[in-house]
Amino acid sequence: MIQILTPDGVRRDDDRFPLDVTHDELRGMYREMVVTRRVDAEATALQRQGELGLWAPSQGQEAAQVASVRAFAASDMLFPSYREHGVALARGVRPAELLSLFRGASHGGWNIAERRLNTYTIVLAAQLLHAVGYAMGVQRDDAREVVGVYFGDGSTSQGDANEAFNWASATDAPVVFCLQNNQYAISVPVGKQSPVPLHRRAEGFGFPGVRVDGNDVLAVLAVTRWAVERARAGEGPSLIESFTYRMGPHTTSDDPRRYREPGELEHWRALDPIERLRRHLDAEQLADESFYAAVEADATEVAAAVREACLRLEPVGPFPVFTAG
Repeated sequence: MIQILTPDGVRRDDDRFPLDVTHDELRGMYREMVVTRRVDAEATALQRQGELGLWAPSQGQEAAQVASVRAFAASDMLFPSYREHGVALARGVRPAELLSLFRGASHGGWNIAERRLNTYTIVLAAQLLHAVGYAMGVQRDDAREVVGVYFGDGSTSQGDANEAFNWASATDAPVVFCLQNNQYAISVPVGKQSPVPLHRRAEGFGFPGVRVDGNDVLAVLAVTRWAVERARAGEGPSLIESFTYRMGPHTTSDDPRRYREPGELEHWRALDPIERLRRHLDAEQLADESFYAAVEADATEVAAAVREACLRLEPVGPFPVFTAG
């Protein structure tokens, strides 16, 4: 497993995946992770109060999202599942747009062309085929565009995922498969889904797969940049398995206490991606208390905007989807 930033916040570079990252980028990733977690917590609270029909928490997976999305160009097209809140916020999705689907106030949420981000896909693994199909179109347009697609470990057990891997390999499609292995497909642990590490699935389809510490922003950024550069150079697809952990429930309708032990959760809390980066910033004297206070203030402001935007959203009926445009 590729790791550049240890849990203690010590940087140990890997020559296979060289990384040039500025101090501003490090501070920026910290801020984005904190804001993403606060938005996630606010949305979870809104659902508990009956303001959202459902929510898919992302606590613990912030590094796998915030770092990876930075590796893509702004013009690259990304395809999320339904938990990529950090990716959506990084692509400029506003709070009202992010929550509208879960409140029943829209049939999508945002302008796909403007954000270069497809709308959330609830049907498991369907977005992988959408992404590969789009990437094949990019090839035919002779564009230097790369496509990224986000999915979870449970999706790898779906036929759509394997079909997407096959098409991507057969056509050398410029697509990066960003797999967030958060250890559970709802209540089923990954060990019961696959007898081998998930990144090795790529071998059978003829393209490289890499397992990266998904709680390490530097490793995720370095490996995703490598995969994006391969795709843009015409070298075909790559699979990145970000080995991370879902700290909360699968969705707000799930109770993870029924299928995992408290000790497991505490083990992963010690590997928290936000705290890991903060330890690095502190050790390298790249941030002070005024910086952290400003980040917390930003997160509080965004959380307030999330609540305000949510409460303004009005439900819509089924017919606008047939009459739009």
